[in-house]
Amino acid sequence: MNLLAHAYLSFRQPELLVGNMISDYVKGKAKFNYPPGIQLGIQLHRAIDSFTDQHPVNAMARKVFRPAVGLYAGAFVDVVYDHYLAADTLAFPGNSLPDFSQWVYSAMGKHQEHFPDRFAGMYPYMKSQDWLANYQQRSGIERSMEGLVRRARYLDDSRTAFAVFEAEYDFLEKCYQRFFPELLLFVNNYYRKLLINPETL
Repeated sequence: MNLLAHAYLSFRQPELLVGNMISDYVKGKAKFNYPPGIQLGIQLHRAIDSFTDQHPVNAMARKVFRPAVGLYAGAFVDVVYDHYLAADTLAFPGNSLPDFSQWVYSAMGKHQEHFPDRFAGMYPYMKSQDWLANYQQRSGIERSMEGLVRRARYLDDSRTAFAVFEAEYDFLEKCYQRFFPELLLFVNNYYRKLLINPETL
């Protein structure tokens, strides 16, 4: 559920953004029900998730959360990475994050007819509570973790995971700093190939 990362990695292309953001709610070949630009976003999202899951740095980050949340460790790592991205002055220099988040909501709002039902139910809260900009605050991450627990089948309390985040804040930030530049390079290369021949990826 690293929403900010997927938004940031959409190259400010509205249809690519929509596909990247809704991909978790589109299963298998259902992606072919969408316009070509949104299909590219869904495909890009899946490639980002695969690269993220296989990266050795993230294996170390998941170990930090595993005693608290078990198999959901990867989802919690995704959430905290959004916090570090929101605070990353290379990605969002000055006070540019709020402007970016408002652009995302505006761009997505023009394509709501393509939202899967579950995403459509979540989107108004994401916009009204400005989730993307609020990831910069630890309180925003705390609320995001609470949301993860509400959706998780085998979890009932986010406080332990948030305590892990605070205790291991510096270590997790170092993981992000090692991982994210490599993700950026991967996404840029993948997107170029996707534009040339989407059927081969």
